[in-house]
Amino acid sequence: MISLAGYHGTEDHGRPPRSSEAVYLKLKQAILDNHYPPGAQILESQIASEFEASRTPVRESFVRLQQEGLLEIVPRHGVRISALSPGDMREIYEVLMSLEPTAVELLVARRPDRVELSGLVRACDDMEKALAGPQPDLVAWAMADERFHMSLARLCGNKRLAAMILTVWDQAHRARMFTLSLRPLPLQSTAEHRAVVDAILAGDGERARDLYFAHRKRGGHELTTIIERHGIQRL
Repeated sequence: MISLAGYHGTEDHGRPPRSSEAVYLKLKQAILDNHYPPGAQILESQIASEFEASRTPVRESFVRLQQEGLLEIVPRHGVRISALSPGDMREIYEVLMSLEPTAVELLVARRPDRVELSGLVRACDDMEKALAGPQPDLVAWAMADERFHMSLARLCGNKRLAAMILTVWDQAHRARMFTLSLRPLPLQSTAEHRAVVDAILAGDGERARDLYFAHRKRGGHELTTIIERHGIQRL
């Protein structure tokens, strides 16, 4: 076993020195995609081997991902992928209900043009398209939904606020994907996204903020209700 706390082992010189950023992004995506499920324990040497990377960028990635709440460094036992409880999900949505409406209001105050907002409009178009056929594509819908929220955070003009939103959003990703097929067809959610964009395009910051708050509150209640109804204890 490898201790990550104060570890000063030698590098595996036979491996290419992949950058810390590349390893971090790849490992983060693997966690979000549930390649390493909640509660799984993994070692520094395992990731270095799988990613064909040296150990230093793996170690640095572990530290960053622990700060983001996606894993926990366990001295002498590698890392453990973080699991979310129903209570964690309630907290996450409470945070998003506080932060995201502010981001919407800041975005409207910037008076963005239609070109800047084209990503939000396309995301709404793609959500509607994913649900339009006889066989709704829930994965495509979820990808468009995620693009919408990521774009909105990045467009708000406040980098610190955007970073906080994106970090919390990442923590909720697995739970959202896990429960996607358990939820009603997201027609109401799609309509709510479009209404928010229409308010932003109209320059009505107060309406956009209020619509977004209501959207997030309803979505959080729907998700936590499903988790409790199905007796899901960790995600």
